[in-house]
Amino acid sequence: MTLGNLAMGLYIAFDLIIKIVAIGVVPENRKPSSSTAWLLLILFIPLVGVPLFLLIGSPYINKRRQNIQARANELLEIGTETLPTVPPSADVAEDLRGVVELSRSLTSLPMVTGTNLGVEMEYDECFKRMTRIVDSAEETVNVEFYIAARDSTTDAFFLSLEAATQRGVKVRLLFDHIGSRKYPGFKQLQRWLTDAGIDWRLMLPFRPFSGSWKRPDLRNHRKLLVVDGRIAIMGSANLIESTYGSEKNRKLGRHWNDIMVELTGEIVSSLEAIFAVDWYSETGEVVDIHAYRPGTQHEDEHLLPSAHGPERDVGGAVNAVQLIPSGPGFRTEPTLRAFNSLMYMARERIAIVSPYFVPDESLLAAITTAGMRGVSVELYVSEQADQFMVDRAQSSYYQALLDAGVRIFMYPAPQVLHTKCFLIDNTCAVLGSSNMDMRSFGLNYEISLLATGGDIVEQINGVIAEYRRLSTELDPEQWPKRPLGRRYSESVLRLTSALQ
Repeated sequence: MTLGNLAMGLYIAFDLIIKIVAIGVVPENRKPSSSTAWLLLILFIPLVGVPLFLLIGSPYINKRRQNIQARANELLEIGTETLPTVPPSADVAEDLRGVVELSRSLTSLPMVTGTNLGVEMEYDECFKRMTRIVDSAEETVNVEFYIAARDSTTDAFFLSLEAATQRGVKVRLLFDHIGSRKYPGFKQLQRWLTDAGIDWRLMLPFRPFSGSWKRPDLRNHRKLLVVDGRIAIMGSANLIESTYGSEKNRKLGRHWNDIMVELTGEIVSSLEAIFAVDWYSETGEVVDIHAYRPGTQHEDEHLLPSAHGPERDVGGAVNAVQLIPSGPGFRTEPTLRAFNSLMYMARERIAIVSPYFVPDESLLAAITTAGMRGVSVELYVSEQADQFMVDRAQSSYYQALLDAGVRIFMYPAPQVLHTKCFLIDNTCAVLGSSNMDMRSFGLNYEISLLATGGDIVEQINGVIAEYRRLSTELDPEQWPKRPLGRRYSESVLRLTSALQ
């Protein structure tokens, strides 16, 4: 036997062993679509598939973070054991109550009360509101965003953080390493934060040559601000100006469109708890959480007192709200289970806004089933997503949706519809950081707010109505006529989207 024949025989044997092992290992605790995608990659291109699977193939984050989340859930369960699953004053329908109970069992967070101070859809106004809130801080400011950049839109907010530290307020800031590093001024921002006395950390830092090894595809995508444990903001906007620091986007007129909601009341403690777990995960430091408490309005009517500025009217309606966190620290996919349950609960209408709509089989089935049983289903997406691969993967689902009677509305390019929210029967609404894609359900840390019985549902309805006014409906007769090349690219990228 020649040396060449020996090498070829060893290669064939090694290739066969890899394939046999992959067939037995890859499908374990993995969804069929994800298993299929990984197996195809490993079986057909093993030199690419095997290293990639070893790098990002595990569906779960490291054991340390799993243990932190499990312990946090235990502590939250103890801390909220005296709270009912649903506020006694709330009129929550029986089917919705079941979804609330499910989410509490998975996350240990009950439905509580929260006063809505307004759902904001004006991008720059979101940061003005956050700045005003920080200006009122007296004890603590906890900030957590996927992307953080100091620019013309966010500068006033960062200066308000600096001013807060100067008057003795404890300011903590978390922002995602991979999410933020590609934007202008990343290193300068870190130096400035340190000089300003702000206690900051990168979330899930990926620095393999410095001992900070994390899976590069796992990200903390949450967006929240909590001040003094009494007032908070959360939603879909990142801490960056609306063109994301891109001269090309400015020339094209491409801006990101988002919403944020400002809240007081018991729900603030749920948001504070999420921040505390994330802060501990990155620092090992325990952050105190305020006990659940009602809103902070003065008895003499809806004024937020501030020692550092004029009082302002913050009157709003009390809602029944539940925070639903998710992420790779959870093995039970709380967001996906809640979303699916809500879709099956719908009787009249579902309206979904999602910039990245790449559902797994269960969510696609829930949405199309709703359409087939006569529910009016609307999906709002960007006419052209900001990421090519997402754009093609997302549009690969349109035909199945159209066949089920779903109406698809395209927000006009070059604008980017980045809002994440949906409405069920005009009785409950969900908003937050989670997209309707497999990444948000399994790989990203996310937060979503489920609301009912107040004015948040009405305001989300108004947001969606404005998006509908500006959008164009996808023609179900013209869509099947799109070019063959596009259809092929959609199928390929739909497959790669399942690699998780």
